[in-house]
Amino acid sequence: MAQKKKILVTGRLPDEVMERLAAVCDMEANREDRPMERQQVLDKIADRDGLLSVITDRVDAELMDRAPNLKIISNLAVGTNNIDVAAATDRGIAVTNTPGVTTEPTADLTLGLILAVARRIVEEDRLTREGKFQFWAPMLFLGRSVARKTLGIVGFGAIGQAVAKRARGFDMRLLYHQRRRLDPAKEREMGIEYADFGRLLRDSDFVSLHVPLTDKTRYLIGMPQLKQMKPTAFLINASRGPVVNEKELVEALRMGVIAGAGLDVYENEPALTPGLTELPNVVLTPHVGSGTIEDRTLMARMASENLLAGLKGEVPRYILNPDVFKNTKK
Repeated sequence: MAQKKKILVTGRLPDEVMERLAAVCDMEANREDRPMERQQVLDKIADRDGLLSVITDRVDAELMDRAPNLKIISNLAVGTNNIDVAAATDRGIAVTNTPGVTTEPTADLTLGLILAVARRIVEEDRLTREGKFQFWAPMLFLGRSVARKTLGIVGFGAIGQAVAKRARGFDMRLLYHQRRRLDPAKEREMGIEYADFGRLLRDSDFVSLHVPLTDKTRYLIGMPQLKQMKPTAFLINASRGPVVNEKELVEALRMGVIAGAGLDVYENEPALTPGLTELPNVVLTPHVGSGTIEDRTLMARMASENLLAGLKGEVPRYILNPDVFKNTKK
């Protein structure tokens, strides 16, 4: 009987996935809903053939050099900002991700943040629980309408398009901005309008960010951009935290430069910029864009399938560096 491959799973996965991996691999796993400490990962990776990593892990050259047998890093996420893919490729280690799964739930959450911050739902819930709802009055607990307002979508990939699809149900005017403009016929079909970045900021009642984190998008939004927005506008970020200069956002919210914000991601996650939690005009969620039972289960299945394929020497479906399979594997 062939010896089982040794794997490290750094985050708790659905039971069905954990059981499947344990049946075919020699598995060391984190079974708690909290990240493994960096030193724990370094200590446990040494003799492992495969790593199923969560996005909170820093998978760098130091970690890879601790694991001479490592053949594959399967990331439980779409983004791979936490992984040095170039270093993995240099060492002949395959890297995979779980694309596509987060599109629908992240679009749902984006609309949830828009509604929550515009209609002050979180604030109103708290006040109601505190017994401060004692009578109805025409001017109490007023929020802003969402229907027929202008939504500016920055980054019009799969998630941005899914947000637009949902926003059409609110009869919103839709602007979008990305590096490459779509064909005008496609724009008409989708009911959207291209705008340069400045005009999108100026014209939108809600600005929703859906860009990857790159050198060009880091601090895409800071005080200069916030000052271009309407004082009645709201910023929504369910992409990556460092796309927004959080310190300047806090200042802008305090000064009334914009009306509010809905955030699911943070610049120095999980740490929040001082002052952010004190603001009544911001809704904060704990990076739960893909946080549904259905979608997290699917992500875990995809990550496990990637991992098992790589351990067999097969090219995983969602491989990011296929060149590693052109050479002799370890």
